[in-house]
Amino acid sequence: MRQDIELEAIIEDYLNGKLTPEEHAAFEQLRSKDQMVDHKVVAHKVFLESMNQYASIVKLKEQMDAAHSHIDVASLTEELKPHPSKLVRLWRNNRSAVAIAASFVLLALVSLYSIQNNNKQAGTFEAMSQDMAQIKRSQSGLIRDIKSIKTDSKSNNSESRPRFGGSGFAISGNGYIVTNYHVVRGADSIHVQNGKGSYKVQSIYTDPVNDIAILKINDKSFENLPSLPYTIKKGASSLGESVFTLGFPKDDIVLGDGYVSSKNGINGDTLAYQVAIPVNPGNSGGPLLDNNGNIVGIINGKENKTDGATFAVKSKYIMEALNAIPQDSLSRRVAYGKKSMLRGLKRDKQVEKMQDYVFMIKVYNNN
Repeated sequence: MRQDIELEAIIEDYLNGKLTPEEHAAFEQLRSKDQMVDHKVVAHKVFLESMNQYASIVKLKEQMDAAHSHIDVASLTEELKPHPSKLVRLWRNNRSAVAIAASFVLLALVSLYSIQNNNKQAGTFEAMSQDMAQIKRSQSGLIRDIKSIKTDSKSNNSESRPRFGGSGFAISGNGYIVTNYHVVRGADSIHVQNGKGSYKVQSIYTDPVNDIAILKINDKSFENLPSLPYTIKKGASSLGESVFTLGFPKDDIVLGDGYVSSKNGINGDTLAYQVAIPVNPGNSGGPLLDNNGNIVGIINGKENKTDGATFAVKSKYIMEALNAIPQDSLSRRVAYGKKSMLRGLKRDKQVEKMQDYVFMIKVYNNN
Protein backbone atom coordinates (compact mmCIF):
# COMPACT_ATOMS: atom_id res chain seq x y z
CA MET A 1 0.00 0.00 0.00
CA ARG A 2 2.79 2.41 0.91
CA GLN A 3 4.55 1.68 -2.38
CA ASP A 4 1.31 2.38 -4.28
CA ILE A 5 0.92 5.75 -2.53
CA GLU A 6 4.54 6.68 -3.27
CA LEU A 7 4.09 5.66 -6.92
CA GLU A 8 0.95 7.81 -7.22
CA ALA A 9 2.89 10.78 -5.81
CA ILE A 10 5.72 10.28 -8.31
CA ILE A 11 3.22 9.96 -11.18
CA GLU A 12 1.56 13.26 -10.19
CA ASP A 13 4.95 15.02 -10.02
CA TYR A 14 5.81 13.51 -13.40
CA LEU A 15 2.60 14.77 -15.01
CA ASN A 16 2.96 18.21 -13.41
CA GLY A 17 6.59 18.59 -14.57
CA LYS A 18 8.03 18.63 -11.05
CA LEU A 19 10.63 15.90 -11.60
CA THR A 20 14.25 16.78 -12.30
CA PRO A 21 15.55 15.87 -15.79
CA GLU A 22 17.32 12.84 -14.33
CA GLU A 23 14.21 11.72 -12.44
CA HIS A 24 12.05 12.32 -15.52
CA ALA A 25 14.35 10.19 -17.70
CA ALA A 26 14.44 7.41 -15.11
CA PHE A 27 10.65 7.41 -14.81
CA GLU A 28 10.21 7.36 -18.60
CA GLN A 29 12.42 4.27 -18.71
CA LEU A 30 10.38 2.62 -15.92
CA ARG A 31 7.16 3.45 -17.71
CA SER A 32 8.38 1.93 -20.99
CA LYS A 33 9.37 -1.32 -19.27
CA ASP A 34 6.46 -1.72 -16.82
CA GLN A 35 3.04 -1.83 -18.48
CA MET A 36 1.23 -1.47 -15.16
CA VAL A 37 3.06 1.79 -14.38
CA ASP A 38 2.12 3.05 -17.84
CA HIS A 39 -1.49 2.07 -17.15
CA LYS A 40 -1.48 4.06 -13.89
CA VAL A 41 0.01 7.11 -15.65
CA VAL A 42 -2.77 7.06 -18.26
CA ALA A 43 -5.43 6.74 -15.54
CA HIS A 44 -3.99 9.58 -13.48
CA LYS A 45 -3.62 11.83 -16.53
CA VAL A 46 -7.30 11.39 -17.45
CA PHE A 47 -8.27 12.12 -13.84
CA LEU A 48 -6.18 15.33 -13.67
CA GLU A 49 -7.47 16.58 -17.03
CA SER A 50 -11.07 16.03 -15.94
CA MET A 51 -10.46 17.86 -12.65
CA ASN A 52 -8.77 20.80 -14.41
CA GLN A 53 -11.61 21.12 -16.91
CA TYR A 54 -14.17 21.02 -14.12
CA ALA A 55 -12.26 23.71 -12.15
CA SER A 56 -12.20 25.95 -15.24
CA ILE A 57 -15.96 25.63 -15.69
CA VAL A 58 -16.62 26.40 -12.02
CA LYS A 59 -14.41 29.51 -12.24
CA LEU A 60 -16.17 30.67 -15.41
CA LYS A 61 -19.59 30.24 -13.80
CA GLU A 62 -18.46 32.23 -10.76
CA GLN A 63 -17.25 35.06 -13.02
CA MET A 64 -20.52 35.09 -14.95
CA ASP A 65 -22.57 35.07 -11.74
CA ALA A 66 -20.52 37.97 -10.37
CA ALA A 67 -21.05 39.97 -13.57
CA HIS A 68 -24.76 39.20 -13.56
CA SER A 69 -25.16 40.36 -9.95
CA HIS A 70 -24.04 43.90 -10.93
CA ILE A 71 -26.60 44.25 -13.72
CA ASP A 72 -29.88 45.97 -12.82
CA VAL A 73 -32.09 44.08 -15.22
CA ALA A 74 -35.32 45.81 -14.11
CA SER A 75 -33.92 49.34 -14.66
CA LEU A 76 -32.49 48.45 -18.05
CA THR A 77 -35.80 46.96 -19.12
CA GLU A 78 -37.77 50.01 -17.99
CA GLU A 79 -35.31 52.37 -19.63
CA LEU A 80 -35.10 50.59 -22.93
CA LYS A 81 -38.64 49.33 -23.38
CA PRO A 82 -40.27 52.64 -24.52
CA HIS A 83 -37.39 53.54 -26.79
CA PRO A 84 -36.62 50.80 -29.31
CA SER A 85 -34.08 53.08 -30.94
CA LYS A 86 -31.96 52.90 -27.82
CA LEU A 87 -31.62 49.15 -28.34
CA VAL A 88 -30.11 49.84 -31.73
CA ARG A 89 -27.72 52.42 -30.25
CA LEU A 90 -26.87 50.07 -27.38
CA TRP A 91 -26.04 47.31 -29.82
CA ARG A 92 -23.94 49.63 -31.98
CA ASN A 93 -22.05 51.00 -28.97
CA ASN A 94 -21.56 47.68 -27.21
CA ARG A 95 -21.53 45.09 -29.96
CA SER A 96 -17.97 44.01 -29.03
CA ALA A 97 -18.87 43.45 -25.37
CA VAL A 98 -22.07 41.60 -26.32
CA ALA A 99 -20.16 39.42 -28.77
CA ILE A 100 -17.60 38.55 -26.08
CA ALA A 101 -20.38 37.74 -23.61
CA ALA A 102 -22.09 35.55 -26.19
CA SER A 103 -18.79 33.80 -26.84
CA PHE A 104 -18.42 33.10 -23.12
CA VAL A 105 -21.91 31.64 -22.99
CA LEU A 106 -21.24 29.44 -26.01
CA LEU A 107 -17.90 28.34 -24.56
CA ALA A 108 -19.56 27.51 -21.26
CA LEU A 109 -22.21 25.38 -22.97
CA VAL A 110 -19.65 23.53 -25.07
CA SER A 111 -17.36 23.01 -22.08
CA LEU A 112 -20.19 21.77 -19.86
CA TYR A 113 -21.18 19.30 -22.56
CA SER A 114 -17.58 18.16 -22.88
CA ILE A 115 -17.21 17.78 -19.12
CA GLN A 116 -20.35 15.67 -18.97
CA ASN A 117 -19.03 13.38 -21.70
CA ASN A 118 -15.60 13.21 -20.07
CA ASN A 119 -17.17 12.40 -16.74
CA LYS A 120 -19.04 9.54 -18.35
CA GLN A 121 -15.82 8.22 -19.84
CA ALA A 122 -13.96 8.81 -16.59
CA GLY A 123 -16.67 6.91 -14.76
CA THR A 124 -16.19 3.93 -17.05
CA PHE A 125 -12.45 4.28 -16.72
CA GLU A 126 -12.60 4.60 -12.95
CA ALA A 127 -14.58 1.44 -12.80
CA MET A 128 -11.87 -0.30 -14.78
CA SER A 129 -9.07 1.30 -12.86
CA GLN A 130 -10.65 0.56 -9.54
CA ASP A 131 -11.10 -2.96 -10.74
CA MET A 132 -7.36 -3.20 -11.43
CA ALA A 133 -6.39 -1.64 -8.15
CA GLN A 134 -9.22 -2.70 -5.82
CA ILE A 135 -11.17 -5.26 -7.89
CA LYS A 136 -14.47 -3.36 -7.81
CA ARG A 137 -15.02 -3.02 -11.53
CA SER A 138 -18.16 -2.85 -13.59
CA GLN A 139 -16.85 -5.94 -15.34
CA SER A 140 -17.70 -7.94 -12.21
CA GLY A 141 -21.07 -8.26 -13.93
CA LEU A 142 -19.48 -11.16 -15.77
CA ILE A 143 -19.52 -13.11 -12.50
CA ARG A 144 -22.57 -15.30 -12.90
CA ASP A 145 -25.02 -15.90 -10.02
CA ILE A 146 -25.83 -19.58 -10.47
CA LYS A 147 -29.26 -20.14 -9.01
CA SER A 148 -29.46 -23.90 -8.97
CA ILE A 149 -26.62 -26.32 -9.66
CA LYS A 150 -26.17 -29.57 -7.80
CA THR A 151 -22.78 -30.06 -6.21
CA ASP A 152 -20.84 -33.29 -5.80
CA SER A 153 -21.54 -35.61 -2.88
CA LYS A 154 -18.59 -34.27 -0.89
CA SER A 155 -20.08 -30.78 -0.53
CA ASN A 156 -21.54 -30.01 2.91
CA ASN A 157 -24.93 -28.37 3.49
CA SER A 158 -23.54 -24.85 3.75
CA GLU A 159 -22.06 -25.29 0.28
CA SER A 160 -25.20 -26.70 -1.37
CA ARG A 161 -25.60 -23.75 -3.73
CA PRO A 162 -22.79 -21.83 -5.41
CA ARG A 163 -23.10 -18.05 -5.14
CA PHE A 164 -21.03 -17.14 -8.18
CA GLY A 165 -19.76 -18.77 -11.31
CA GLY A 166 -17.34 -18.23 -14.13
CA SER A 167 -14.95 -20.07 -16.39
CA GLY A 168 -11.35 -21.23 -16.22
CA PHE A 169 -8.92 -23.34 -18.19
CA ALA A 170 -6.10 -25.77 -17.50
CA ILE A 171 -2.52 -24.53 -17.72
CA SER A 172 -1.07 -27.95 -17.01
CA GLY A 173 -2.22 -31.55 -17.11
CA ASN A 174 -1.72 -32.02 -13.37
CA GLY A 175 -4.58 -29.86 -12.19
CA TYR A 176 -3.50 -26.22 -12.35
CA ILE A 177 -6.21 -23.88 -13.65
CA VAL A 178 -6.20 -20.15 -14.41
CA THR A 179 -9.22 -17.84 -14.06
CA ASN A 180 -9.95 -14.22 -13.10
CA TYR A 181 -9.32 -13.04 -9.56
CA HIS A 182 -12.72 -11.34 -9.45
CA VAL A 183 -14.43 -14.70 -10.08
CA VAL A 184 -13.01 -16.33 -6.92
CA ARG A 185 -12.57 -13.28 -4.70
CA GLY A 186 -13.92 -13.85 -1.18
CA ALA A 187 -14.70 -17.53 -1.76
CA ASP A 188 -14.96 -19.90 1.20
CA SER A 189 -14.59 -22.84 -1.17
CA ILE A 190 -14.27 -23.37 -4.90
CA HIS A 191 -15.21 -26.25 -7.19
CA VAL A 192 -14.54 -26.72 -10.88
CA GLN A 193 -16.42 -28.89 -13.32
CA ASN A 194 -15.74 -30.25 -16.78
CA GLY A 195 -17.16 -33.09 -18.84
CA LYS A 196 -15.40 -35.66 -16.64
CA GLY A 197 -16.55 -34.53 -13.21
CA SER A 198 -16.64 -31.94 -10.45
CA TYR A 199 -13.57 -31.30 -8.28
CA LYS A 200 -12.67 -29.23 -5.27
CA VAL A 201 -9.83 -26.76 -5.81
CA GLN A 202 -7.77 -24.37 -3.74
CA SER A 203 -6.43 -20.98 -4.71
CA ILE A 204 -2.62 -21.02 -4.65
CA TYR A 205 -1.87 -17.61 -6.17
CA THR A 206 -3.83 -14.42 -6.80
CA ASP A 207 -2.91 -11.23 -8.65
CA PRO A 208 -5.65 -8.65 -7.98
CA VAL A 209 -3.94 -5.95 -10.05
CA ASN A 210 -3.90 -8.05 -13.22
CA ASP A 211 -7.14 -9.88 -12.29
CA ILE A 212 -5.59 -13.36 -12.40
CA ALA A 213 -5.95 -16.33 -10.05
CA ILE A 214 -4.21 -19.72 -10.21
CA LEU A 215 -6.15 -22.68 -8.78
CA LYS A 216 -5.02 -26.25 -8.04
CA ILE A 217 -7.37 -29.23 -8.13
CA ASN A 218 -7.17 -30.86 -4.69
CA ASP A 219 -9.35 -33.89 -5.22
CA LYS A 220 -8.38 -37.57 -5.17
CA SER A 221 -10.95 -38.38 -7.84
CA PHE A 222 -9.15 -36.16 -10.37
CA GLU A 223 -7.03 -37.94 -12.97
CA ASN A 224 -4.31 -35.98 -14.74
CA LEU A 225 -5.25 -34.66 -18.15
CA PRO A 226 -3.24 -35.55 -21.25
CA SER A 227 -0.77 -32.98 -22.56
CA LEU A 228 -2.36 -29.62 -23.21
CA PRO A 229 -3.47 -29.20 -26.84
CA TYR A 230 -2.71 -25.45 -26.74
CA THR A 231 0.15 -23.16 -25.72
CA ILE A 232 0.45 -19.78 -24.03
CA LYS A 233 1.44 -17.10 -26.52
CA LYS A 234 4.47 -15.06 -25.46
CA GLY A 235 4.20 -12.34 -28.10
CA ALA A 236 1.50 -9.78 -28.81
CA SER A 237 -1.52 -10.36 -31.06
CA SER A 238 -2.16 -8.25 -34.14
CA LEU A 239 -5.05 -5.91 -34.80
CA GLY A 240 -7.69 -7.78 -36.77
CA GLU A 241 -6.34 -11.21 -35.80
CA SER A 242 -9.02 -13.91 -35.58
CA VAL A 243 -9.65 -15.25 -32.08
CA PHE A 244 -12.18 -17.43 -30.28
CA THR A 245 -13.20 -18.23 -26.72
CA LEU A 246 -14.88 -21.03 -24.79
CA GLY A 247 -16.74 -20.49 -21.53
CA PHE A 248 -19.78 -21.15 -19.38
CA PRO A 249 -22.38 -18.40 -19.61
CA LYS A 250 -24.80 -21.30 -19.15
CA ASP A 251 -24.50 -24.88 -17.93
CA ASP A 252 -22.91 -26.18 -21.11
CA ILE A 253 -19.85 -24.84 -22.87
CA VAL A 254 -20.34 -21.99 -25.37
CA LEU A 255 -18.12 -20.95 -28.31
CA GLY A 256 -17.56 -17.33 -29.27
CA ASP A 257 -15.76 -16.26 -32.48
CA GLY A 258 -14.37 -12.82 -33.34
CA TYR A 259 -11.23 -10.76 -33.84
CA VAL A 260 -8.89 -8.39 -31.99
CA SER A 261 -10.48 -4.95 -32.43
CA SER A 262 -7.93 -2.96 -30.37
CA LYS A 263 -4.52 -3.76 -28.91
CA ASN A 264 -5.48 -1.89 -25.74
CA GLY A 265 -8.46 -1.70 -23.41
CA ILE A 266 -10.48 1.32 -22.28
CA ASN A 267 -8.58 4.64 -22.44
CA GLY A 268 -5.40 2.98 -23.66
CA ASP A 269 -5.31 0.37 -20.88
CA THR A 270 -2.30 -1.74 -21.89
CA LEU A 271 -3.29 -4.64 -19.63
CA ALA A 272 -5.96 -5.91 -22.00
CA TYR A 273 -7.00 -6.46 -25.60
CA GLN A 274 -10.38 -5.37 -26.88
CA VAL A 275 -12.00 -8.11 -28.94
CA ALA A 276 -15.17 -8.19 -31.01
CA ILE A 277 -16.83 -11.18 -29.35
CA PRO A 278 -20.20 -11.06 -27.57
CA VAL A 279 -19.94 -12.41 -24.01
CA ASN A 280 -22.34 -12.92 -21.14
CA PRO A 281 -22.14 -13.36 -17.35
CA GLY A 282 -20.14 -16.53 -16.76
CA ASN A 283 -17.58 -15.98 -19.54
CA SER A 284 -15.11 -14.37 -17.12
CA GLY A 285 -11.95 -16.46 -16.85
CA GLY A 286 -12.45 -18.23 -20.17
CA PRO A 287 -9.50 -18.63 -22.58
CA LEU A 288 -9.03 -16.43 -25.64
CA LEU A 289 -7.15 -18.28 -28.40
CA ASP A 290 -5.90 -17.52 -31.89
CA ASN A 291 -6.50 -19.81 -34.85
CA ASN A 292 -3.27 -21.73 -34.20
CA GLY A 293 -4.29 -22.77 -30.69
CA ASN A 294 -2.26 -20.24 -28.72
CA ILE A 295 -3.75 -18.72 -25.56
CA VAL A 296 -3.60 -14.95 -26.16
CA GLY A 297 -5.63 -13.80 -23.17
CA ILE A 298 -8.28 -14.35 -20.48
CA ILE A 299 -11.78 -12.96 -20.97
CA ASN A 300 -12.54 -10.67 -18.02
CA GLY A 301 -15.12 -8.05 -18.98
CA LYS A 302 -17.07 -6.05 -21.52
CA GLU A 303 -18.14 -2.49 -22.24
CA ASN A 304 -21.76 -2.19 -21.16
CA LYS A 305 -22.58 0.57 -23.68
CA THR A 306 -20.98 -1.07 -26.72
CA ASP A 307 -22.16 -4.36 -28.18
CA GLY A 308 -19.38 -6.85 -28.79
CA ALA A 309 -16.66 -4.79 -27.05
CA THR A 310 -15.09 -7.44 -24.84
CA PHE A 311 -11.83 -7.23 -22.90
CA ALA A 312 -9.23 -9.92 -22.24
CA VAL A 313 -6.15 -9.75 -19.99
CA LYS A 314 -3.10 -10.37 -22.20
CA SER A 315 -1.29 -13.70 -22.07
CA LYS A 316 1.99 -12.14 -20.90
CA TYR A 317 0.37 -11.61 -17.50
CA ILE A 318 -0.48 -15.32 -17.30
CA MET A 319 3.23 -16.04 -17.72
CA GLU A 320 4.07 -13.49 -15.03
CA ALA A 321 1.58 -15.12 -12.66
CA LEU A 322 3.03 -18.60 -13.29
CA ASN A 323 6.53 -17.32 -12.60
CA ALA A 324 5.37 -15.62 -9.41
CA ILE A 325 3.78 -18.70 -7.77
CA PRO A 326 5.67 -19.45 -4.52
CA GLN A 327 7.57 -22.70 -4.88
CA ASP A 328 6.22 -24.04 -1.60
CA SER A 329 2.72 -23.85 -3.12
CA LEU A 330 3.61 -26.23 -5.93
CA SER A 331 3.19 -29.96 -5.42
CA ARG A 332 4.68 -30.42 -8.88
CA ARG A 333 6.05 -28.11 -11.52
CA VAL A 334 3.48 -26.35 -13.71
CA ALA A 335 4.27 -27.83 -17.11
CA TYR A 336 2.17 -25.82 -19.54
CA GLY A 337 1.98 -26.81 -23.19
CA LYS A 338 4.98 -26.16 -25.42
CA LYS A 339 3.41 -27.09 -28.74
CA SER A 340 -0.09 -26.53 -30.06
CA MET A 341 -1.99 -29.53 -31.36
CA LEU A 342 -4.80 -27.30 -32.65
CA ARG A 343 -2.83 -25.73 -35.50
CA GLY A 344 -4.40 -26.42 -38.88
CA LEU A 345 -7.60 -27.94 -37.49
CA LYS A 346 -11.09 -26.71 -38.28
CA ARG A 347 -12.87 -24.90 -35.48
CA ASP A 348 -15.16 -27.80 -34.54
CA LYS A 349 -12.15 -30.11 -34.16
CA GLN A 350 -10.29 -27.51 -32.10
CA VAL A 351 -13.26 -27.20 -29.76
CA GLU A 352 -13.57 -30.96 -29.51
CA LYS A 353 -9.95 -31.30 -28.39
CA MET A 354 -10.27 -28.42 -25.89
CA GLN A 355 -13.53 -29.13 -24.09
CA ASP A 356 -12.08 -31.18 -21.24
CA TYR A 357 -9.52 -28.45 -20.51
CA VAL A 358 -12.09 -25.67 -20.00
CA PHE A 359 -13.86 -25.65 -16.62
CA MET A 360 -16.95 -24.14 -15.07
CA ILE A 361 -15.95 -22.36 -11.84
CA LYS A 362 -18.40 -22.61 -8.93
CA VAL A 363 -17.76 -20.34 -5.96
CA TYR A 364 -19.27 -20.96 -2.53
CA ASN A 365 -19.57 -18.43 0.25
CA ASN A 366 -21.11 -19.30 3.58
CA ASN A 367 -22.04 -15.70 4.42
